[in-house]
Amino acid sequence: MTDTYAEFETKAPATAMPQGSEALFGELMGAFEVFKQTNDRRLAALESRGAADGLDEAKLDRLNAVLDGTKAALDRLALERNRPSLDPARTPILDDSYARNFAAYVKRGEEKALSIGSNADGGYLVPPETETEISRLLVQVSPLRSLATVRQISNMVYKKPVTTTGPTVGWSTETGARTVTASQQLDILTFPTAELYAMPSATTAFLDDTAVDVGAWIAEEVNAAFAAQETTAFVTGDGTNKPKGFLSETPVANSSWAWGKLGYVASGAAGALPTPNPSDVLFDLVYALKAQYRQNARWLMNRRTQAAIRKLKDSTGNYLWQPAITAAGRASLLGVELLEVEDMPDVAANAFAIAFGDFRRGYLIVDRLGVNVLRDPYSNKPYVMFYTTKRVGGGVQDYDAIKLLKFAAS
Repeated sequence: MTDTYAEFETKAPATAMPQGSEALFGELMGAFEVFKQTNDRRLAALESRGAADGLDEAKLDRLNAVLDGTKAALDRLALERNRPSLDPARTPILDDSYARNFAAYVKRGEEKALSIGSNADGGYLVPPETETEISRLLVQVSPLRSLATVRQISNMVYKKPVTTTGPTVGWSTETGARTVTASQQLDILTFPTAELYAMPSATTAFLDDTAVDVGAWIAEEVNAAFAAQETTAFVTGDGTNKPKGFLSETPVANSSWAWGKLGYVASGAAGALPTPNPSDVLFDLVYALKAQYRQNARWLMNRRTQAAIRKLKDSTGNYLWQPAITAAGRASLLGVELLEVEDMPDVAANAFAIAFGDFRRGYLIVDRLGVNVLRDPYSNKPYVMFYTTKRVGGGVQDYDAIKLLKFAAS
């Protein structure tokens, strides 16, 4: 065992890490090199003895944890750099009078000059500075928001017409008869919005603190609550009072694909990748997607599935999974970006644990304009609660743009 290996073997993701993204990125790349050395030794043992050393298996698990923890730390650093400052010396003063009056409403309940922003359902509209801040943070926390198409609407439901088949055409001679051809087929997709809410609370002493940027505080508190619920709904939501996740659509073998269903490729083994040549099914999944979708495709899976995929190599001995080439980048699989989404299922019998597709064309997120805040200083004294709501919808908009890998024999 080399000194380098010992360094990464004993390090846990929760330990203190070097400051700065470049140092963390260097650690990530070093850990992956050790991971490859250890996995190569495991594969060699499988070929020569038919069984891997249990110590190597355990070391790979620890190294997977280091890789995941270091990448998570890089993501946190990127998020921290983009968060609004709570330091009054660094926080810009808003010139907009409504924003200042909204801050007074949040702190002390003063409602003067807020009539223009009143909501018929109660409460007041969040000023644009805060509303934009919430949306920006959600893009960073919720991976699907950064991939999918996002539409803002002013009513409760968004309807989108889609051409499912084009018009029939035919060849003819210059003077030949022309028969009437079939027209194109249209489908109307409906995306209703549902109410997503959070209710953070704070003491009056906290709100009276002049160092607190109230808009930034609401954005950060609501961000964490909204992002977790949104991501779950976009992946597995049943469409009842929430968006419909793409995994809730009807799956069908890709050879029998039809509009309104998502095509899947079977792994060939129940709850596992096939043996031998486990990577072949990943190539099958890539080419199940039409060429026009592959150009902007992404992989989606959770970290446990990613840990298993990291061990795979191609026929020339190159690892299929590669870490990001920059500190702010993403890992890749078969040269395509991979996003870690914890709401994707684990590898198990009949589980759709891996998705591959062009999610910008395949999935639509609908946001109704406006984030509303209702101040409640009475229900939970001495705390002031802020009932914050927004309306969100979502669903598949192109059933041919997303493919799934089913861990099953067929």
